[in-house]
Amino acid sequence: MHSTNYTPPWGLKNGLSMSFYAGLLAGKNWQKTVKFPEPTYQEKVFIGAQGVPIFGLVAIPKNPRGTIVGTYGITGDLDNQWYLRLLSRKAFAAGYAVVIFDWRAHGKTAQLSPTLTSDGLYEGEDFIRIAAEAKNMGCPSPFWLTGFSLGGQLALWGIKAAQTLSSWGRDLPIQESEIAGGAVICPNLDANRSLSYLVEHKWGKYIEKRIAKQLKKLAWQIHEYHPKSLDPEAIVRAKSIWGFDNELVIKNLGFSSVEEYYNASSPLPLLPHLSKPTFILYAADDPLFDPSIIADLKESCAKNSYVDLRITDYGGHVGFISNKTCQRQYQDGDRWWAWNRILEWFNDTQY
Repeated sequence: MHSTNYTPPWGLKNGLSMSFYAGLLAGKNWQKTVKFPEPTYQEKVFIGAQGVPIFGLVAIPKNPRGTIVGTYGITGDLDNQWYLRLLSRKAFAAGYAVVIFDWRAHGKTAQLSPTLTSDGLYEGEDFIRIAAEAKNMGCPSPFWLTGFSLGGQLALWGIKAAQTLSSWGRDLPIQESEIAGGAVICPNLDANRSLSYLVEHKWGKYIEKRIAKQLKKLAWQIHEYHPKSLDPEAIVRAKSIWGFDNELVIKNLGFSSVEEYYNASSPLPLLPHLSKPTFILYAADDPLFDPSIIADLKESCAKNSYVDLRITDYGGHVGFISNKTCQRQYQDGDRWWAWNRILEWFNDTQY
C-alpha cells in the first residue's frame, strides 16, 4: 500500500459533508469544472453473460492508446450518472477509447431485459464480453476495467473473470493478456457488514432509505417494461436494500438468504488472489461502509504486489474533490482528484 497525500476543501473534511456534496450538489455544474467536450458516442447493444443484452456507449479517438470499460454504482443510468460521463470526457481527451454501459437492471439495459442484478457474480463476465465486442468495433488493448461504489465491486469481479478467461471464454475474440487490469473508487467490499452498519448509523439510515427508494423505482420500471417478469406484491414488500434483494434477487440466483448472497458476491476475499494490476482508492471517512473493513482491506492487499491500495484520510463516498493547493501539488487541471489519479495510474502501469 502506498500513502497518498490528498486534501479536500476545508468545508469537505468530513465524510458525510463530502458525500452529500458529491452526491447532491456537484453534479449540477460538473460540466463547467472540466474543459473537455463530450465525446461522440456510438450506441451498442452488447451481449453479456447468459446472453443478457447490455446497452452501452462507445467512443474511439484517433490512434487510441488503450480502452477503458466502466460503469456506475447501485442506482442510476447513463443519462444521469455524470461522474462516469466525467471520466469519459477526461479519458477520451487523454487518448483512450471509452466504453460505458448500463449494467444489469439499469437504464436502457433494463428496457432490453428483465434480468436483475447479481452484484458481480455475472457482471464480471459482462465486463469481459463487452470488452471483446468493443475490440471488434476497433477499441484496442490494453483494456482497463473501472467503476465506483457498487460499480467498483463489479469491476473487481471483472478482473477476476479476466484471469479465468481461458476456461470460460475461449470463443471470445479477446485474449486474457489484453485485459490489463482495473482501477476502482470506493468499491463495496463486504455488503453484510456495511449494510448493517448503514442502517444502524444515525445518518446512514437516511442514506439507506434513499437508495432503497431508488431500487423500488427501478423495480417498477422493469415491471413496466416486462410486465410478467416481477411480482408486483414482491415489489411492494421490498422496502429496503435488503428487502429488494430478498424479495426479487436471491431466488433466481439460487441463494437461500440475502446474507449468503452477500457473502458470495462481496469481493473482499478476491483481493489476495488478483493477478492483474489493480488500483483501489478508498477513503477512511467513507460513511457508507463499516470502518472495520479497512483493517481487513489492508491485510487482504498487503501481500499481493498486483494490488495498489491507496487509503486517504478524507474523500467520503466517491467524492475526492481536491482543494487548489492539492491541485497544484499534483499539477491537475481540475478538482476531480480520484479520476486524475486513476488516469495517471493507467498511463504509468506496466501490465
